[in-house]
Amino acid sequence: MNSIDIDIVRTALDWLDRGHRVTLGTVVRTWGSAPRPPGSLMIIRGDGQVAGSVSGGCIEDDLIGRVGRGELASRLPQVTSYGATAEESQRFGLPCGGTVQVVLEPLSAASQLRELLVAIESHRLVARRLDLSTGVVALEGADAGDTVRFDGRILLTVHGPRMRLLIVGGGQLSRYLAAMAVMLDYRVTVCDPREEYHEGWSAMDGVTLSKAMPDDLVLAMNLDANSAVVAVTHDPKLDDLALMEALRTPAFYVGALGSKRNNDLRRQRLGEHFGLADDELARLHGPVGLNLGALTPPEIALAIVAEMTALRRGADVHADLADWTASTTVCRTAA
Repeated sequence: MNSIDIDIVRTALDWLDRGHRVTLGTVVRTWGSAPRPPGSLMIIRGDGQVAGSVSGGCIEDDLIGRVGRGELASRLPQVTSYGATAEESQRFGLPCGGTVQVVLEPLSAASQLRELLVAIESHRLVARRLDLSTGVVALEGADAGDTVRFDGRILLTVHGPRMRLLIVGGGQLSRYLAAMAVMLDYRVTVCDPREEYHEGWSAMDGVTLSKAMPDDLVLAMNLDANSAVVAVTHDPKLDDLALMEALRTPAFYVGALGSKRNNDLRRQRLGEHFGLADDELARLHGPVGLNLGALTPPEIALAIVAEMTALRRGADVHADLADWTASTTVCRTAA
């Protein structure tokens, strides 16, 4: 499985190797209701083929045409904006008040894409610095809190896994959960000291298997606010050890598989036997995942990553979806 960044970079390199002209588009700023956040990527091939997206379909056709005609970024990077006026928003089908600013960059062997790909595939977080006045690119180290920055001349984008997920248990559910998390750009560690669950994990790209005891591993990983922990073994001797330490960390999500009754008993154990405070116990998501009526392992994994995503994005999962869907519906129907 590949993160979005890896897909875009690999495709761009393939097109360049085959002799195509390739232009990279990066969303650098948005105002109002915009379909894609800053940092979203899109590549445009000289013959009009594309990969990725900068607006969900609103402005892509216009960008493809302008790049193909040589109107944008023919030699050096160039900035363009859409939706600056009400007329433009209506023309391109952008949500009400939405404005998108995009940097277009002609790619070449000097664009440091191959070096960027190596860094991402090594699970390193790296910043790519582009000087629009010269087209010169440099790579440098980045921190988990770094975001896209653009001052009109220098564009800094951040690539690689920003989030970490620790899965306690190496069973069937864990395989689906790990695969989905990798697609969402998590760096995944599966922890299971039981030998019978170790087979096959080495073949899963982007996932590390640990045979350590869960509590020791939680401490060793030094979990931060970009970390999540999900315990799925159904074995209190393993799950409780991980949760005991994880609930004391800044991890943004800590969840455990099991029924409401089992999780109520788990909270009682963690409080009585391991000394966790009420506010720490309240952080436990259990039963884990959104209530999607999930029954199969892939469905349960989907429910878990959906809850993790909602929490990370600050979404109210119980709110009316009408407000959220309004802008995307406008964008789709007007494109």
